[in-house]
Amino acid sequence: MFGKIFGLGLRHPHHQHALQQKPDVDFFEVHSENFIAEGGASLDFLEKISALYPLSFHCVGISLGSASGLDKKHLKNIKKLLDRFKPILFSDHLSWSNSSNAGTANDLLPIPYTKEALQIFCDNVRHAQDFFGREILIENPSAYLEFTDSKISEVNFLNEIAQKTGCGILLDINNIFVSAENFSFDAKKYLDEIDVTKVKEIHLAGHSIYKGLRIDTHNTNICDEVLLLYKNFVKKNKLKVPTLVEWDEEIPEFSVLFNELEKVKSLK
Repeated sequence: MFGKIFGLGLRHPHHQHALQQKPDVDFFEVHSENFIAEGGASLDFLEKISALYPLSFHCVGISLGSASGLDKKHLKNIKKLLDRFKPILFSDHLSWSNSSNAGTANDLLPIPYTKEALQIFCDNVRHAQDFFGREILIENPSAYLEFTDSKISEVNFLNEIAQKTGCGILLDINNIFVSAENFSFDAKKYLDEIDVTKVKEIHLAGHSIYKGLRIDTHNTNICDEVLLLYKNFVKKNKLKVPTLVEWDEEIPEFSVLFNELEKVKSLK
């Protein structure tokens, strides 16, 4: 829809740089929950940066996998932002974080890939899209454990959600590589099986290795294996969808992120 455009995750250390230097970036992604509070410096910044660049809103708290349903107050807060700033992309995760009984977890928790969980997730996505009045993209997770009662592969689970609800897919290729390495499956096969007609955005990021486990830390450069997966996937499918580079921890100078973006753009 938007052609092949390239963006960066814009985090607080680089807010003033982006406003003052106006770097050559097609769009910026922000975490929606950071801007829910009424007034203040954060919302003032969002107003200023939205006048300069298209924005992508990436959520971490809608909790689309929650069996207890969606938090109405949170939905209203997110909708206020969507209506005000009209981002070109809007996404959340294949996960859950909120329960009416246990409260809210400060993390993206995995869900079992079962028919029951699929129904719950689809119902919540439909509810969210109807409430927001727009498409939401669902991002595949990085995995560090597997549920013994999972009966559906992750890629088919994601395809089913997109097919049943009309939502899009935010394909995080680093997450696929991390999970593939952790659980010894073929990342290329996953990419072959994803419904490319539903892929509306791609994420790339760096990860770390701790005691043999790959962890999606977003605190380093994108590894060569992930860049190759991305390059081959886009080329094979002739995809022209927005690509975003993330860096969320141990954030370096803006020039480091910009160089990562230029490296991605130069892939042939």
